[in-house]
Amino acid sequence: MTAATSLSADIPRTSADSSGKLLITIVLMFAIMMQSLDMTIVNMALPHMQASLNATPDQISWVATSFIVANAIAMAATGGAAVQFGRTRLFVIALAGFTIVSVLCGIAQTLPQMVLFRLAQGIFAAPLVPLAQAIILDVHEPHEVGRAMSLWSVGMIVGPILGPTAGGYLTDEFSWRWCFYINLPIGILSVIGAIALIPSSREVARKFDWTGFAFLALAMGCLQLSLDRGQQNGWLQSTEIKIEATLAVFGLYMFVVHSATTKTPFIDPSMFRDRNLMLSLPIHAIVGCLMMAPALFWPQMIQNELNYPVLTAGLVMAPRALGMIAGMALFAAVANRVDPRPLVAIGFLALGAALYDMSVWSQMVGAMEMMVVGVFQGVGMGLAFSPMNILTFTTLSPQLRTEATVLTSVVRTIGGSASISILVSQLMTLTQSNHARLGEYMNRFRHFPNIHFPADVLGRVMLNINVTHQASLVAYVNLFRLMAIVSFLALPIVFTMRRGQGAAGVDIQAAH
Repeated sequence: MTAATSLSADIPRTSADSSGKLLITIVLMFAIMMQSLDMTIVNMALPHMQASLNATPDQISWVATSFIVANAIAMAATGGAAVQFGRTRLFVIALAGFTIVSVLCGIAQTLPQMVLFRLAQGIFAAPLVPLAQAIILDVHEPHEVGRAMSLWSVGMIVGPILGPTAGGYLTDEFSWRWCFYINLPIGILSVIGAIALIPSSREVARKFDWTGFAFLALAMGCLQLSLDRGQQNGWLQSTEIKIEATLAVFGLYMFVVHSATTKTPFIDPSMFRDRNLMLSLPIHAIVGCLMMAPALFWPQMIQNELNYPVLTAGLVMAPRALGMIAGMALFAAVANRVDPRPLVAIGFLALGAALYDMSVWSQMVGAMEMMVVGVFQGVGMGLAFSPMNILTFTTLSPQLRTEATVLTSVVRTIGGSASISILVSQLMTLTQSNHARLGEYMNRFRHFPNIHFPADVLGRVMLNINVTHQASLVAYVNLFRLMAIVSFLALPIVFTMRRGQGAAGVDIQAAH
């Protein structure tokens, strides 16, 4: 018996039968879907919130920023909080709190109220993903983990995809407040299911390092603020961004120094001796980028440059979610019989190929082609995400799982937010440079088809609009090419990871 197998035998399991475990997984899936849906659904309602709350564009941005910053800081404290309250109890508290605060966000009447409630929402949302992942790993037997993780991942990945469409529909047909009220029925059912089904757990007592947490919270909070507000404030040309960046570097430096010199560091140092976990961190950052960035830029391009209505754009992107479900189902079917590393590699290859195909799109691209590419992109994400989660923890001691799931969730979140900030900046820079380059070619002998060279002000305005659309479209496809390259960067890392005990935590050969 291998060391990993021996450790897995010590994991506390639930006495529930297979149907009970399935219900637990479904409860966790809907809880995570609610949380991930909320991260994108609100973005569609921001313009309407701005008018309703009498806020300026800069002020209304704090509705999104406050959630992101609070979420990042609170997520870092999840491991310590799980020790104090118990993992299951903390999950229920966070889920109930998120549901209640969502309703408070919906009834907010002023901007300060909204920002305060979004801060609370970010705090309660933080423990949900890492704790749900740890609960799945502990509740299921090793040979059941692959299928359970695939089902749970549906909620985490599909939520951000459905968010823009659901947000646009609810805002247009009802009110922006329904983007928050929609969490109420899902949250109530998830809380009831969690209380009734998820078994209680005990964490190994460990002293909480408040000093280390304070330095880490300072670093993560300032980093998230600088990334989220950098573009609108001019990055390092802004005094605010300079201060935030300096504090982020200082906090990280002090966290590293303190962790190296204290007897009880905030992060258990034994985690860093696990090869798979350490190698998985850059891959989780890439997953965060490829999960969040296409979900943001693709609908923007479809609506702004191809002039699709919001609901039509949502329907065009819907096959991406179906592809993800198909990819996860494929992994679930073979989870106990194959090495997970080739599946992860195939997933990133499919993702990269789909994103590269998107990098050659033009205004002539049809809805059917976009839907087909969306299916391939979804299958790639489904194959990359689920087996990667299993591969990350296959050689890790069960006692470290809660902290490890927190660590990977933090890295994935930072990878997503950092990549979006960088890509938004690149989008604006590329649009401006493309506009200038295309403008050089505009004369009475070389211009857009079916548009006569303008002889008056109105004609020049129309030509400029067309040039701007073309420049913006080229910028979008350049970003998709960059995302394709990022996807391919994960491939060499995957095969340096250990096969371990296979996708489900048991030796594959022994299973046969």
